[in-house]
Amino acid sequence: MENQNLMLYKLIILYMLDRIDEYTLTNAQITNFIQDKGYTNLFNIHESISELIDKEFISVSTIRNTKHYKITNLGEEALFYFENRISNNIKQEIREYFKEEKINLKNESEIIADFVYNEHSEYTVKCAIKERRETLLDIRINVPTKDMARSICDNWRTKSTDVYQYLVNELWSKE
Repeated sequence: MENQNLMLYKLIILYMLDRIDEYTLTNAQITNFIQDKGYTNLFNIHESISELIDKEFISVSTIRNTKHYKITNLGEEALFYFENRISNNIKQEIREYFKEEKINLKNESEIIADFVYNEHSEYTVKCAIKERRETLLDIRINVPTKDMARSICDNWRTKSTDVYQYLVNELWSKE
């Protein structure tokens, strides 16, 4: 019975990642949905995610200490064969969750900021805005301190649209 339950949790995760399209979901987003619905505990969620990564059904990337998950082609294929094991009720709950949280899910996937220590003893900050599979803006800035890098990343989510508009307006102006 436990193996069947773990399989269901894995299928739920795959279904969520498949339905979010070309975006990613964070560990917190997946965990919040599954725990809020009372499907299982944190341990089983993490075990399911770990096994999905090991089997290469999902890929993981880390952006500023936050894990982002994306379904792979192998994961899509597995879901195709076993999706019928997810009840229509669960599928509907996932769709409703995405509808209710659409802005949050979209924003976390489209507005990216991270920094790394570089070979010039500075920090390179990468800020990006993505829409669907297209990159609208990708900026890299070198700054002297970790605090500056962290501050730029923290402010990027709230100021990215203004920065984008400013750059387009300034570079498009004919003066």
